[in-house]
Amino acid sequence: MFWFAPVSWTPHDEAELIAGWRLWLELGDRTWPSAAWDGTAADVVKPLRELVAACDQIETGYRGAVDEPSEEFIRIIQFLVWTVSTVIELWADDEVPLDAERIALLHADLAGFAEQAERVLELLAVSGGWTGLAAEHRRTGR
Repeated sequence: MFWFAPVSWTPHDEAELIAGWRLWLELGDRTWPSAAWDGTAADVVKPLRELVAACDQIETGYRGAVDEPSEEFIRIIQFLVWTVSTVIELWADDEVPLDAERIALLHADLAGFAEQAERVLELLAVSGGWTGLAAEHRRTGR
């Protein structure tokens, strides 16, 4: 997949650092289904829809907190929304329990988004100074 989001990010002020932190927290656990998954694709994309709503809230709050929003940070948020929207669009209305073939297709779509989400998580963690927290998060599964 072509990488449209910035490959580096430097928070310009406290508002951007806070928005980056919020995005990092929101993005951390929303890629894969929880243990409560009901076996349908529509249930898998619920957390992804929540992620889109959270991205919208973060972007709106950030834009309201600064005079000149960083285009770099806005592109990170918009890239995530654009990337996950494809998965949502494909699977949101699919209420039929998945068979093995469709599970593989869904998994491939989720894995594509997860790869991009990992890049953004790494970018945010490195630039925000949270690499130690990111490592702990992965180690404990939280």
